[in-house]
Amino acid sequence: MSATTRRLTTAQALVRFLSAQYTERDGVRRRLIAGTWGIFGHGNVAGLGQALVEYRDAMPYHQGRNEQAMVHAAVGHARQLNRLSAQAVTTSIGPGATNLVTGAALATINRLPVLLLPGDYFASRAADPLLQQLEHPVEADVSVNDTLRPVSRYFDRITRPEALIASALNAMRVLADPAETGAVTLALPQDVQAEAYDWPEEFFAERVWTVRRTAPDPVELEAAVAAVRAARRPLIVAGGGVHHSEAEDALRALVDATGIPVASTQAGKGSLRHDHPADLGGIGHTGTAVSDALARTADVVIGVGTRYTDFTTASGTLFRDPGVRFVNLNVTGFDAHKLAARTLVCDARTGLERLAEGLAGYRVDEVYEAEYRTGKARWDEVVEAALRADDDTAVPTQTQVLGALDSVVGDEDVVINAAGSLPGDLHKLWRARSPRQYHLEYGYSCMGYEIPAALGVQQAAPGTPVWALVGDGTYLMNPTEIVTAVQENLPVKLVLVQNHGYASIGGLSESVGAERYGTAYRHRAADGSFTGAPLPVDLAANAASLGMEVLRAKTVRELRTALAEARASDRPTCVYVETDPAPTAPPAEAWWDVPVAEVATREAAVRAREQYDAQVAGRRRHL
Repeated sequence: MSATTRRLTTAQALVRFLSAQYTERDGVRRRLIAGTWGIFGHGNVAGLGQALVEYRDAMPYHQGRNEQAMVHAAVGHARQLNRLSAQAVTTSIGPGATNLVTGAALATINRLPVLLLPGDYFASRAADPLLQQLEHPVEADVSVNDTLRPVSRYFDRITRPEALIASALNAMRVLADPAETGAVTLALPQDVQAEAYDWPEEFFAERVWTVRRTAPDPVELEAAVAAVRAARRPLIVAGGGVHHSEAEDALRALVDATGIPVASTQAGKGSLRHDHPADLGGIGHTGTAVSDALARTADVVIGVGTRYTDFTTASGTLFRDPGVRFVNLNVTGFDAHKLAARTLVCDARTGLERLAEGLAGYRVDEVYEAEYRTGKARWDEVVEAALRADDDTAVPTQTQVLGALDSVVGDEDVVINAAGSLPGDLHKLWRARSPRQYHLEYGYSCMGYEIPAALGVQQAAPGTPVWALVGDGTYLMNPTEIVTAVQENLPVKLVLVQNHGYASIGGLSESVGAERYGTAYRHRAADGSFTGAPLPVDLAANAASLGMEVLRAKTVRELRTALAEARASDRPTCVYVETDPAPTAPPAEAWWDVPVAEVATREAAVRAREQYDAQVAGRRRHL
């Protein structure tokens, strides 16, 4: 071997390469791949498994229990660190690899980086078919890993060792690029993982990937400034891009100078602190009354780092002013062009700073400012009533659970949720006190995200109290990483809300004429309905059996005590509470399109279709 090469297996070379990759933004450097999650089986144990042992000092390894959950943990880590650091996930071939698909879709939809390293068939075809190999009758190069192609931002199958060099560099480029990032998949045939090659030393040199702060085009900026200056009732919609770019201070400076109010998507909540005079809270189907009222009359909507999902636009029915126009500031042209907007394709922080410079001297009319401040004050009263518990000895409602948590957390705490009825309640009611406190995964709204994501956030922010809020439905989807939290000594806090069924989908089912069928966790009655007694399932005992300290709370007072004890604990702790199922959250302020049966014999469905037809008539395409 010459002095300029090093003979290693492909897997060893990959681990060494990954350990030398860094990102840098604003002079701050981080490891691009901070660690690797893995479950070993045939397909990765002899390749990457051996390499991770070989270089255990250079690449931290975390043992998971479920492949999908490992991706969720990596996504939580990346989001907490504003996409400047990611983690890798390695699996065996077969079910280990296909279990990655849901997590990969979640990462890509939410524009969050994660590196997936599934094992694959023999490139040499020496052993064919393998255990767990999919045999395709007319496409011999297809494997189950091809299911990851549509949910990956970059995909390659490494069929020769030397092919890794170009592919690994491309993978890092995509992971570190805020306009391109998402799931990246390098499928690794198991024989290639173990094959030796003489690698150039330059491949292992420390490499820094600059995370760009792209400036807006001057022509686009001039047009955007003119559009905002002409506005009578402008409204900012803050999305997740505000957080990813660390643009919160720039947003606040713009708002303080202009008086333009801010409504937030699920990903953007916390862009302004909740008590800022211009913070109106959530927008859209789960938004606040004041946000949605202003959205209906806004003449210019300034979207910052948002994808404009159907929840944000109320399925195209929210922005009703006949002349409404959009100015979209986004790092990706794909998102910036939505709703036929004037575009500012740039980094969120840089774009907001330039926009503020162009708007020097501009301020909204004092009547408009007084209007939204009055609306905010009214909504604050609604929030206070929903969170307040007048009887400390009563069984808490779900919103009172949030009120109890609100009374315990500090500004630095992180609260994580993703699915069920909690996202709507949180978007309307949670009073975010810092940019990282509100962590809602609502791009994919994936049940089972919260517990593993809490592990990734805790790894990214040691010493920070991290809360995973889950209902019984979500808990039953993916509780296994509790074991990982215990093994890794990650003191996450789990708030487990038991309401004996799918509360969110139960309500939706009723509203669309499906009569809550199949949404409760109850014994099946003789007529086939699920109307019997609640199932004798003890989720608190289950959490305890997996190694968590469990605190049971039956009343509001006991709940506050348990939450405070959990926050102070230095080990994984679960607070279990059964809630009063009576709905106490404010109703939706805007519509959401879930198509209803056009013909039906049951009266509930007929009535639901009549209401649907009335709502869908208000849909508008912005062109």
